[in-house]
Amino acid sequence: MAELFDAEWMTGFQNAWNGEPELADALAKIDFNSTIGYGFPDDPAPRGVIVVEKGKVVSAGAFNGETLSWDLRAKPEVWSEWMTKPPGMAGLGMAVTTGKLKFKQGDYKAMIKDPRMAGPFIKSFAAMGKAVA
Repeated sequence: MAELFDAEWMTGFQNAWNGEPELADALAKIDFNSTIGYGFPDDPAPRGVIVVEKGKVVSAGAFNGETLSWDLRAKPEVWSEWMTKPPGMAGLGMAVTTGKLKFKQGDYKAMIKDPRMAGPFIKSFAAMGKAVA
C-alpha cells in the first residue's frame, strides 16, 4: 500500500489531479505552471513533488531536490482529515492562520486572492483523497 507522498501515492495524485476538470482544466485556462512540494512540518524537505505544466501534472514522485514554486506542509493527521473532508475557503484560511497548513515556499495571500487559482487549490485536496483509492 502506498504511503502518503511516496512515489506511488504521488502518481495516484497525478492521475486524480489530471482527471478533475475543475482543477486541471481550470488551471490550464490561466496557463498555470508550477512545481509543488508536499510534506510534513518538521521534515527538512518535502516528501513528494508534482510538476504542473499548463494545468496538468506532467510528473509526480518523491522529492529529489527540485526547485519549488510551492512547498506545503501539514501534519499527517491534518492531511488525512483534508483527504476525507476537503477544507473550504474559510477552513483553509483558518488552517494557515493557526499554522495547521504551512507554506514554506509560495505566496498564499496572492494565490487565495485570485479566484482562478483559489478554487482549483481547494479542489486539489479532493484530488488527494482520490489518490489513495
